[in-house]
Amino acid sequence: MKKKVLLACIVLSVISLLAMTAAFADPIPNIDIKVGDSGGKPSTSALSIILLITVISIAPALLVLTTSFTRIVVVLGFVRTSLGTQQMPPNQVLVGLALFLTLFVMTPTFSAMNDVALQPYLKGEITQTQALDKAADPMKKFMFSQTREKDLLLFMKYTKTEKPETYKDIPMSVMVPAFAISELKTAFQMGFMIFIPFLIIDIVVASTLMAMGMMMLPPVMISLPFKILLFVLVDGWYLVVKSLLMSFNT
Repeated sequence: MKKKVLLACIVLSVISLLAMTAAFADPIPNIDIKVGDSGGKPSTSALSIILLITVISIAPALLVLTTSFTRIVVVLGFVRTSLGTQQMPPNQVLVGLALFLTLFVMTPTFSAMNDVALQPYLKGEITQTQALDKAADPMKKFMFSQTREKDLLLFMKYTKTEKPETYKDIPMSVMVPAFAISELKTAFQMGFMIFIPFLIIDIVVASTLMAMGMMMLPPVMISLPFKILLFVLVDGWYLVVKSLLMSFNT
């Protein structure tokens, strides 16, 4: 059962990528590879392969900027920086945790894309273009719910886009960058709140060492154990993950 769920999530991730590319390019054509002289002109198959490789190369960026991954990984990075533990946890652990939390947060969106786009397309009920359009709607709904109106207006004014009646009328070329900068602002706000208690510990330790005349002793060596102890006592990872999950429900 777990394998089926994981496979379904991977397929839905691919569909989400296709939904993003639908806003910038035509549907991906069928590739027909032929061996022979094309008469000095680039064949349609060669152009199709180039187009497909280009889409695949930007797939990570599209998946990062159109899901909850950006906010999660930035906040986790702030946690490590505020603790001052250098490379602990390592990057692989933080990115892996961010990916699984992203999958957890995006499951309802991916499920909606599966119901309205993937399954009808696999059954032959709709065309590829219709599937891409239908798959884009759940992604737009998620991004719109997390995007600030100020950020949307910024890109809409720049592109001279008329005010849409619903989120479905907002083009992806506007929604994606607006969502990205909104996520970065939210992540930095959460990171600031995470920094405050650890900053207070650094200030107290530095002031105590200076009062004792131990100015040659680096305050970080003393404050680091206290920060780790505080983080463990309050169950910091639970609080950080809980805060991240609750931030997507607003």
